[in-house]
Amino acid sequence: MSDDRRGRVIADGRTVLRGRVINEGGTEIADGAVEFGDGVITWVGPAADYRRREALPARSGDLILPGLIDLHCHGGSGFGFPNADATGALTAADHHRGHGTTGLLGSLVSAPEDVLVRQAGVLSGLVEDGALLGVHLEGPFLSVARCGAQDPAAIVPGDPGLFERVCEAARGTVRSMTIAPETARFPALLAAMRRHGVVPSLGHTDADAATTAAAVADAQGGPVTATHLFNAMPPMHHRAPGPAGACLAAAGRGDLILELIADGVHLAPETVAMVFDTVGPDHVALVSDAMAAAGMRDGDYRLGALDVRVHQGVARLATADGAPGAIAGGTFRLLDVLRHTVFHAAVPLGDAVTAATRTPARVLGLAGDRGGLTPGHRADILVTDEMLRPRRVLVAGEEGN
Repeated sequence: MSDDRRGRVIADGRTVLRGRVINEGGTEIADGAVEFGDGVITWVGPAADYRRREALPARSGDLILPGLIDLHCHGGSGFGFPNADATGALTAADHHRGHGTTGLLGSLVSAPEDVLVRQAGVLSGLVEDGALLGVHLEGPFLSVARCGAQDPAAIVPGDPGLFERVCEAARGTVRSMTIAPETARFPALLAAMRRHGVVPSLGHTDADAATTAAAVADAQGGPVTATHLFNAMPPMHHRAPGPAGACLAAAGRGDLILELIADGVHLAPETVAMVFDTVGPDHVALVSDAMAAAGMRDGDYRLGALDVRVHQGVARLATADGAPGAIAGGTFRLLDVLRHTVFHAAVPLGDAVTAATRTPARVLGLAGDRGGLTPGHRADILVTDEMLRPRRVLVAGEEGN
């Protein structure tokens, strides 16, 4: 038996961790133990019930969480998935893994077909090697009126043939696609997405509430999400609830999962708290929407074809006159988002953890293997201090940072 940082390796090669266990569904064990071996969790429970008491590490104030899962991330550590080669994309993925995101979709943005095909091919290799869970296409079938930090010149009407060609280039690794409900050929695109196992994500839309509600209804038959709720859509008004109101209602019925970028820039903390209070953590997926500047200093970066300037940690499109442009993704990692959700939006820790682990795992059809500290699940484990700062990251039981 030997010490292994904040865990202990016991005679049969398994490792046991001890701390405050925060699990899927908000369950908590104040003094718990998590045992794993051969990449799989083998036991979870109160430390007092652990069968090998002599192997327990000393009690600590560390938090033990499931590894986080990010459905929407454009890059980090200076590299953006819409622009990077395989080496740069891997650097970005590794950066997020080192900060607790043990599962990640690599997000692209609207771009000409040749660029989408090339970048989908680059990211597919990372999916096949296990560095990414899949590819997320944020466009190009969006609303020009609500393009946000997307290149309006690259946004095109719905085209199932283009979608099929990008999926072919991605070799079956596309897992999610943001699409505006009002785009052309929406039903045909939905059918193609379901054939390829791609989750529809409604967003970057100028649609009214009725059009959005109809799109949610049409998309039933599998998971459906809303891309970064409230951002890149009309503000909700009491006489014109728009897509935000329709998405909130759908999530309340259990028909939709709402992405939230809870970083204090994209949404006010009170808005984040309101959404959790309204629909609950099983219908919220916290996301980072991180771009290349995540983990980097202020400065100039790129998001697809567009120039981005980061000032005081906020990414905005660069403008000729220096005036602040549209928000251009985030600079937080998902653990930073989780921390902000807990300490600024005052969402209970267990609820916030659920929205960063089990809920996104369900969206991707991975809830039987990831998203919780459950015997039989992959040993994707995040250990933090009491302020949710990372201490240790394990991916299938191996050091992830």
